[in-house]
Amino acid sequence: MGYVKDLRKYVGHNPILTAGSVLLVYNEKNQVLMQHRTDFNAWGLPGGAMELGETFEETAKRELKEETNLDIDELIFLKIFSGKGTYREYPNRR
Repeated sequence: MGYVKDLRKYVGHNPILTAGSVLLVYNEKNQVLMQHRTDFNAWGLPGGAMELGETFEETAKRELKEETNLDIDELIFLKIFSGKGTYREYPNRR
């Protein structure tokens, strides 16, 4: 999360616009991979913020590797989520 972390040095806790990728990863039993998110103390999907110069696909692959140590070759685009319903404030306001 280098870009967002660096940006926070300049804007503090003010809201910022970010983009990112989230993955739905299924196993052979058609079960979805979930992870316990320590930032929200809740279960969620692997994913995270885009770094400068990355594509959404590169972000998805990098975040999956960082968070689960899994590598993925093929991605299928499902949907873009945006708007007021997707606004999120992290508990530490970062």
